[in-house]
Amino acid sequence: MRNAPLLAALLTLASLPATGAAARDFRLEDFFAGKSIAVGRFQAINGVDRSFKVRLTGRWNGKTLMLREDFAYTDGERDRKNWRFLKTAPGAYTGTREDVVGEAIVKIDGNVARYSYLVDIDPSAKENIVRFHDTLRLMPDGTLLNTAWVSKFGFPVAKVRVDFTRQR
Repeated sequence: MRNAPLLAALLTLASLPATGAAARDFRLEDFFAGKSIAVGRFQAINGVDRSFKVRLTGRWNGKTLMLREDFAYTDGERDRKNWRFLKTAPGAYTGTREDVVGEAIVKIDGNVARYSYLVDIDPSAKENIVRFHDTLRLMPDGTLLNTAWVSKFGFPVAKVRVDFTRQR
Protein backbone atom coordinates (compact mmCIF):
# COMPACT_ATOMS: atom_id res chain seq x y z
CA MET A 1 0.00 0.00 0.00
CA ARG A 2 2.98 2.30 -0.61
CA ASN A 3 1.14 4.42 -3.16
CA ALA A 4 -2.12 4.66 -1.26
CA PRO A 5 -1.25 7.96 0.48
CA LEU A 6 -0.52 9.75 -2.71
CA LEU A 7 -3.58 8.28 -4.30
CA ALA A 8 -5.66 9.63 -1.49
CA ALA A 9 -3.99 12.97 -1.71
CA LEU A 10 -4.57 13.13 -5.41
CA LEU A 11 -8.11 12.24 -4.93
CA THR A 12 -8.23 14.89 -2.37
CA LEU A 13 -7.74 17.22 -5.23
CA ALA A 14 -11.34 17.16 -6.18
CA SER A 15 -12.56 20.14 -4.30
CA LEU A 16 -13.28 23.64 -3.40
CA PRO A 17 -13.04 27.44 -3.89
CA ALA A 18 -10.31 29.93 -3.28
CA THR A 19 -9.83 31.73 0.00
CA GLY A 20 -12.71 34.03 0.72
CA ALA A 21 -15.12 32.37 -1.72
CA ALA A 22 -18.57 31.66 -0.41
CA ALA A 23 -19.45 28.00 0.17
CA ARG A 24 -22.18 28.19 -2.47
CA ASP A 25 -19.52 29.20 -4.98
CA PHE A 26 -17.32 26.17 -4.30
CA ARG A 27 -15.81 24.70 -7.47
CA LEU A 28 -12.77 22.49 -8.04
CA GLU A 29 -11.39 24.89 -10.61
CA ASP A 30 -11.55 27.82 -8.15
CA PHE A 31 -9.39 26.05 -5.60
CA PHE A 32 -7.04 23.98 -7.78
CA ALA A 33 -6.33 26.17 -10.82
CA GLY A 34 -2.84 27.53 -10.20
CA LYS A 35 -0.59 26.38 -7.37
CA SER A 36 -1.44 24.77 -4.07
CA ILE A 37 0.37 22.71 -1.47
CA ALA A 38 -0.74 19.98 0.90
CA VAL A 39 0.47 17.92 3.83
CA GLY A 40 -1.00 14.55 4.60
CA ARG A 41 -0.82 11.28 6.45
CA PHE A 42 -1.85 7.76 5.48
CA GLN A 43 -2.50 5.21 8.25
CA ALA A 44 -3.41 1.58 7.57
CA ILE A 45 -4.55 -1.24 9.83
CA ASN A 46 -1.43 -3.23 8.87
CA GLY A 47 0.79 -0.64 10.61
CA VAL A 48 1.74 1.42 7.55
CA ASP A 49 1.97 5.06 8.62
CA ARG A 50 3.31 7.48 6.00
CA SER A 51 3.42 11.26 5.97
CA PHE A 52 3.83 13.28 2.79
CA LYS A 53 3.83 16.71 1.20
CA VAL A 54 2.28 17.48 -2.18
CA ARG A 55 2.87 20.33 -4.61
CA LEU A 56 -0.11 20.74 -6.94
CA THR A 57 -0.36 22.57 -10.24
CA GLY A 58 -3.76 22.95 -11.87
CA ARG A 59 -4.81 24.19 -15.32
CA TRP A 60 -8.46 25.02 -16.11
CA ASN A 61 -9.56 25.39 -19.74
CA GLY A 62 -13.21 26.22 -19.11
CA LYS A 63 -14.36 22.58 -19.10
CA THR A 64 -11.53 20.42 -17.76
CA LEU A 65 -9.22 20.77 -14.77
CA MET A 66 -5.82 19.13 -15.28
CA LEU A 67 -4.17 18.63 -11.89
CA ARG A 68 -0.59 17.48 -11.42
CA GLU A 69 0.39 16.24 -7.98
CA ASP A 70 4.04 15.90 -7.01
CA PHE A 71 4.41 13.85 -3.82
CA ALA A 72 7.37 13.80 -1.45
CA TYR A 73 7.17 11.20 1.33
CA THR A 74 9.11 11.53 4.57
CA ASP A 75 10.90 8.26 3.74
CA GLY A 76 12.36 9.89 0.60
CA GLU A 77 10.06 8.34 -2.01
CA ARG A 78 8.71 10.67 -4.70
CA ASP A 79 5.74 10.17 -6.99
CA ARG A 80 3.67 12.09 -9.51
CA LYS A 81 -0.01 11.65 -10.31
CA ASN A 82 -2.15 13.45 -12.85
CA TRP A 83 -5.88 14.00 -12.40
CA ARG A 84 -8.22 15.09 -15.14
CA PHE A 85 -11.58 16.42 -13.90
CA LEU A 86 -14.26 17.04 -16.51
CA LYS A 87 -17.04 19.37 -15.35
CA THR A 88 -20.32 17.67 -16.30
CA ALA A 89 -22.77 20.06 -14.56
CA PRO A 90 -22.70 22.69 -11.80
CA GLY A 91 -21.24 20.89 -8.78
CA ALA A 92 -20.53 17.69 -10.73
CA TYR A 93 -17.32 16.29 -12.24
CA THR A 94 -15.90 13.02 -13.46
CA GLY A 95 -12.26 12.35 -12.67
CA THR A 96 -9.63 10.02 -14.08
CA ARG A 97 -6.03 9.30 -13.07
CA GLU A 98 -3.34 6.80 -14.03
CA ASP A 99 -4.08 4.42 -11.15
CA VAL A 100 -7.84 4.94 -10.91
CA VAL A 101 -9.94 2.06 -12.23
CA GLY A 102 -12.83 3.64 -14.14
CA GLU A 103 -13.91 7.14 -13.08
CA ALA A 104 -14.34 9.07 -9.87
CA ILE A 105 -17.73 10.78 -9.72
CA VAL A 106 -17.47 14.04 -7.77
CA LYS A 107 -20.56 15.72 -6.29
CA ILE A 108 -20.37 19.07 -4.51
CA ASP A 109 -22.99 20.31 -2.08
CA GLY A 110 -22.22 23.72 -0.59
CA ASN A 111 -18.69 23.61 0.81
CA VAL A 112 -18.37 19.80 0.70
CA ALA A 113 -17.25 17.54 -2.15
CA ARG A 114 -17.72 13.78 -1.95
CA TYR A 115 -16.50 11.03 -4.20
CA SER A 116 -15.63 7.38 -4.22
CA TYR A 117 -13.33 5.55 -6.62
CA LEU A 118 -11.29 2.40 -7.12
CA VAL A 119 -7.48 2.53 -7.11
CA ASP A 120 -4.93 -0.09 -8.09
CA ILE A 121 -2.39 0.72 -5.37
CA ASP A 122 0.40 -1.39 -6.87
CA PRO A 123 -0.06 -1.64 -10.66
CA SER A 124 3.47 -3.03 -11.15
CA ALA A 125 2.67 -6.16 -9.17
CA LYS A 126 -0.40 -8.34 -8.78
CA GLU A 127 -3.58 -6.29 -8.95
CA ASN A 128 -4.40 -4.77 -5.55
CA ILE A 129 -7.57 -2.69 -5.80
CA VAL A 130 -8.99 -0.65 -2.94
CA ARG A 131 -11.81 1.89 -2.76
CA PHE A 132 -11.28 5.46 -1.55
CA HIS A 133 -14.20 7.35 0.00
CA ASP A 134 -13.18 11.02 0.04
CA THR A 135 -14.83 14.01 1.71
CA LEU A 136 -13.33 17.42 0.97
CA ARG A 137 -14.48 20.30 3.12
CA LEU A 138 -13.70 23.96 2.46
CA MET A 139 -12.87 25.47 5.81
CA PRO A 140 -13.79 29.03 6.89
CA ASP A 141 -10.10 30.08 6.63
CA GLY A 142 -9.99 29.07 2.94
CA THR A 143 -8.02 25.85 3.44
CA LEU A 144 -9.35 22.54 2.20
CA LEU A 145 -9.51 19.46 4.43
CA ASN A 146 -9.70 16.02 2.83
CA THR A 147 -10.55 13.02 4.96
CA ALA A 148 -10.75 9.63 3.30
CA TRP A 149 -11.49 6.07 4.28
CA VAL A 150 -9.94 3.28 2.28
CA SER A 151 -11.74 -0.05 2.08
CA LYS A 152 -11.13 -3.47 0.59
CA PHE A 153 -14.00 -5.91 0.05
CA GLY A 154 -16.19 -3.42 1.94
CA PHE A 155 -14.02 -3.39 5.09
CA PRO A 156 -12.12 -0.27 6.22
CA VAL A 157 -8.35 -0.78 5.94
CA ALA A 158 -6.88 2.74 6.13
CA LYS A 159 -7.57 6.41 6.69
CA VAL A 160 -6.07 9.48 5.10
CA ARG A 161 -6.03 13.14 6.07
CA VAL A 162 -4.75 15.85 3.74
CA ASP A 163 -4.75 19.62 4.38
CA PHE A 164 -4.58 21.81 1.24
CA THR A 165 -3.56 25.45 1.08
CA ARG A 166 -3.88 27.57 -2.02
CA GLN A 167 -0.74 29.52 -2.91
CA ARG A 168 -0.98 33.11 -4.02
